[in-house]
Amino acid sequence: MFVSEKLGQYTADFHTAAVSDVVLHHARRALVDWYGALLAGYPMAPTPMVEKSLALELDQGKARLPLGRAASTRAAALINGTASHTAEVDDIYREAIYHPGAPTFSAAMAVGQALNVNGLEFLKASIAGYETSTRIGRTLGRTHYRHWHNTGTVGTFGAATAAAYLLGLDAAQTANAIALSATFAAGLQQAFKMDSLAKPLHSGRAAEAGVTAALMAQQGVISSLDVFEGEVGLGAAMSNAPDWTHALDDLHTQFNINSMTFKNHACCGHTFAPIDGALTLQQEHGIAAHDIERIIIATYSPALAVAGNAHPTTAPEARFSIPFVVATALIHGSVRLAAFAPERLASPAIRALMSRIELQVDPTADSKFPGQRSARVTLITRDGKEHSMLQPTRKGDPDMPLTDTELNDKFIELAVPVLGGERSAALSAALWRIDGAGDLSAMC
Repeated sequence: MFVSEKLGQYTADFHTAAVSDVVLHHARRALVDWYGALLAGYPMAPTPMVEKSLALELDQGKARLPLGRAASTRAAALINGTASHTAEVDDIYREAIYHPGAPTFSAAMAVGQALNVNGLEFLKASIAGYETSTRIGRTLGRTHYRHWHNTGTVGTFGAATAAAYLLGLDAAQTANAIALSATFAAGLQQAFKMDSLAKPLHSGRAAEAGVTAALMAQQGVISSLDVFEGEVGLGAAMSNAPDWTHALDDLHTQFNINSMTFKNHACCGHTFAPIDGALTLQQEHGIAAHDIERIIIATYSPALAVAGNAHPTTAPEARFSIPFVVATALIHGSVRLAAFAPERLASPAIRALMSRIELQVDPTADSKFPGQRSARVTLITRDGKEHSMLQPTRKGDPDMPLTDTELNDKFIELAVPVLGGERSAALSAALWRIDGAGDLSAMC
């Protein structure tokens, strides 16, 4: 069997598979995190622009946008997929360098609302999307990440799997939905090297493309089933022709949704180890930001390639600037959404501290990427003292996870500005207990 066929069979069989309470709980954690990201990003550019551009597909259909506006299934997937990746607070599967929640849950929610499915089926569809797509992304590997934005490419498969599951497609139809997604998969890293609103669209387009592929497969559209491992297939075209032989060996025994990273800072995940290390040194040694003469950050090379912007001028650029977010953290104590307000972007104190930050590649950290995200941080104070530490992982990674309480606090922080306190609390309660009929209608 080809990869697409194995994934199709797995997804079709998942309808009758038992799922443990532990896995379901981790799925709810991912859902809570996704919904917080969705609400935070909904009022932020480019989401309102995308919504206006799709006006002809709104105020009709059974799917819903975050504040309840009706939308067609595909429009809801695209808009919600864009919104939930806009604020840069969505989850990460680090081995695949990939944000599964934004495309997968957005597709599952749009299709689930259209079909009025129950909460358990919605969760199982989303789990299936996580499990198939994370393994594809893990196999494509670091080579794929040189040019491609994995959430735009790999996310298409998570969305297609979730949609195919909810549509009740059989193994062959699901295989074709996944294979069709391979020819839709896109998202260039160059699209966000400069000031740009394109990056969140990768997630939105992945959600929409996956839904579209599943709907087409339902009607009998087929694709080359060897699209992953074929001579000119996805592996050859978008990676280093990886060996797919054992890519799915743990598909039936391991649930990757149990090993998610949930962000503890509102910016690019590549900046987290530097932020965490800098804050730890500051707190342990009682260092005031204005007493810092120099900061040296040594980390893995993709972090510098993606988030090494030394002179950001806009919020999207600043979210991908290690110097900006580290300086912000040292001066203000955290990197939340407020960190990217205009007054912070123009702050003389932040800019001055940024100018004293030096970025380097650490060979050991680089060799351990993507499975480990580490950084060595050195703070040198004006009195000549030098403090250094290795930050081996990130707060929020599976080996240093956010607790349920911390995750819920994050959700409330993101939801209250959009929904208010009472609605946010009610929605939080609904998300943590989702498992029955009517649950999806309670989420908008």
